Amino acid sequence: MRAQGKMIVGSLFFFGLSAGLMIFLTSSPSEERTNLDRPKEQRRTIDVVSVQIRTLETTARLPGELLPYLAVDLYPKVVALLDWIGVDRGDDVQQGQILARLTAPELRAQRAEAEAKLRADQITLRHLHAAAETPGVIAVNDLEVAEKTVDAGRARVTALKEIEHYLIIAAPFDGRVIERQAHPGALLTPGQGKPLFRVEQLDRLRLVVPVPEANAGQIAEGVEVSFTVSAYPGERFTGAVRRIARSIDAKTRTMPVELDVENEKKRLAPGMFAEVEWPVRRPHATTFVPGSAVVATTEQIFVIRVSGDGTVEWVPIQRGEVMGDLQEVFGDLKPSDTVVVRGTDELRPGTTVVARLARF
Repeated sequence: MRAQGKMIVGSLFFFGLSAGLMIFLTSSPSEERTNLDRPKEQRRTIDVVSVQIRTLETTARLPGELLPYLAVDLYPKVVALLDWIGVDRGDDVQQGQILARLTAPELRAQRAEAEAKLRADQITLRHLHAAAETPGVIAVNDLEVAEKTVDAGRARVTALKEIEHYLIIAAPFDGRVIERQAHPGALLTPGQGKPLFRVEQLDRLRLVVPVPEANAGQIAEGVEVSFTVSAYPGERFTGAVRRIARSIDAKTRTMPVELDVENEKKRLAPGMFAEVEWPVRRPHATTFVPGSAVVATTEQIFVIRVSGDGTVEWVPIQRGEVMGDLQEVFGDLKPSDTVVVRGTDELRPGTTVVARLARF
């Protein structure tokens, strides 16, 4: 009975070994076949699109800030008392309009003293000229010294008169008083404290836009640009590009560009932030793929190209601008290439797929 059991076990072992060997011999060739040898019906079907060549025309939303076209802080130029002030914050002023008058008694005293001395020196000079008519009475050097003294006195009087003009503060241009910092009777000292007035031109503004380095090459003077501000939701304003810095800020990697904005109704105000619809164009056609075709990993950015025999290849690219649903890309791509519509790093290079052309 024991011998019979051994024979059964041995038979089963031999049968299992034979079956395993048969399976190995019949399955190994198919398991070792590459994806390329696999029957087409067993491959994964992937939607692909052809790479497109188009001319980029889109807009980028950039931040901007409105500034007054002209702005000035008006300070006193001499030590004086504020005698009269004729405007306040929010008042519109015209160029040359008197805003304030100052008084400086010490300055008036200096001018009176200088004028008196000048008159005395002029009298002395006339006497010397009269005496000089008699030869040998007056030395030539004395006459020259007297003439120079009169000239110096006349120059001092003129300078004091010019300084007295500083006692009247006038508007340097048409604008609006934004700040007023003093009241009549205040002692004003040059270079100390806040300005007496701040005047800004409001009927014309500057819109400063920091344009990214990647778009700095397409800036053109005179281009009309639209923008919006939060104070007027849904309403668009326009400005024209007028001043281009032509220098990139090393910290922000942007180039400041100024637009002129007409503001006759004074609806816009300096200090407002704007959202600018900045036009982005290329002088020549570039390559585009669907935005979903771009795969970004921690190591690289790429699209997946599918060759004519269905082989998958990763193509490194650099991203450009977005135009609708399309992504501008720069890399080793040609218009005849097809790329996977929905890229994923799970689709490894060398894999073979069945490419199904989708609509772009």
